[in-house]
Amino acid sequence: MSTAAAALAPSAVDPVSHRRTWVLLGTLLLIGIFSQIDRILPFILAETIRRDLGLSDTQLGLVTGLAFAVCYSLMSLPLARAADRNSPKIVMIVCILIWSTMTSLGGLAASFLFLAITRFGVALGEAGAIPSAHAIIARQIAPGRRGRAIGIVTMGIPLGTMMGFAGGGALGDAIGWRATLIGAGAAGGLIAFIAMITIRATPRLQCTPDNSEPFVRASLRLLSNPAFRWIFIGSLVVGFAGPPFYVFAASYLMRSYGLSASEVGLSFGLLQGLMGIVGTMVGGAGFDRAVRSGTGRVLGPPAILFLVASITTVPALLAPSAWLSIALLVPFMLSFSFLLPWAFGAAHLVAGKGKEAMASGLVLIGSGLLGPALGPVVIGMISDAVTEAGLSNGLGFGLMMAPAAGLVTGLVMLVANRRIAAWIGRQPEPVFS
Repeated sequence: MSTAAAALAPSAVDPVSHRRTWVLLGTLLLIGIFSQIDRILPFILAETIRRDLGLSDTQLGLVTGLAFAVCYSLMSLPLARAADRNSPKIVMIVCILIWSTMTSLGGLAASFLFLAITRFGVALGEAGAIPSAHAIIARQIAPGRRGRAIGIVTMGIPLGTMMGFAGGGALGDAIGWRATLIGAGAAGGLIAFIAMITIRATPRLQCTPDNSEPFVRASLRLLSNPAFRWIFIGSLVVGFAGPPFYVFAASYLMRSYGLSASEVGLSFGLLQGLMGIVGTMVGGAGFDRAVRSGTGRVLGPPAILFLVASITTVPALLAPSAWLSIALLVPFMLSFSFLLPWAFGAAHLVAGKGKEAMASGLVLIGSGLLGPALGPVVIGMISDAVTEAGLSNGLGFGLMMAPAAGLVTGLVMLVANRRIAAWIGRQPEPVFS
């Protein structure tokens, strides 16, 4: 057995620790689900909100994209550093309370400005969710099981998307978008209480030069590593593929095929959730196997999947029927969730112990700043311009940005795959322990 494989060999776990591990992962999964629900609800409710507040597609792109992405990206790194250096549990609970409160306030919005401010608040809270969860996992889960652990927790994204689309669409039709947002935010108080009693306190890491330097300097040091830098570039590009697409996917299906919010939620939303579950679980297990192989090639499979998905998404946006369009979007849905355990796991691997949350924060900044901020606005502007020119399928034309960005993502991840393998091969000590 190789040194790396030996370091990652399964160890005996007593039943109490095993049960605590599953309780921990279950709680983090629940937090992830509600975080994604609160984030995704304005997408499925977008058409109703747009009509009620008199918004254009460009304004809708600003409030669901730019307002959220800027705050999310700016705050993810300092919150990640706080989670690395202090108690990730406390950071997590405070973040839950912030984003839940602001979600409820969003239901009271009577103007574009007020709605944008509430989305800033939701972004502020959610910016610390994934980094703190990853810091907790890094301190309480053995290295050889972290890929699956990240996969389980990351499953909150597709599950939250599925529940947000399906439940949000149904509730939006039944009780209106305002009551839906207020109720979703109110549930956050219960989630924070569950987190408080089920997540064990994690000891502070011993202060070392690596984890005591200012987070900006530490971030620049990490980005100076070519292996991590290509992971970051990949996260930048994928931000132009996924988030902008999901902002307008529901609106596209409603406008192009006459579906209701409930029908979109039950078809696209449920399928997206299913693909997300499959992607995160298979991706997490695949990453663990790749790590145990000791080769350092930990981004090849998701890169290939993105290349395939970019090809199938183009005809999906030109399909003559809703069922064919949704079916052709399946590889695209799968690619994002499949990538998550690989990308976060690879980032943690290169960053090293005690810097996992910071690595996740940098990946989130890459994927959450430019793409989600500019992508929805650009798609909205293209849609408005094409529609004003009297052409049909303006939104579908704007959404062509997604497969183009997906193609570039696949190519960048192939480069990152080679860089990480080369970097690992040069390390004097095993990096998998």
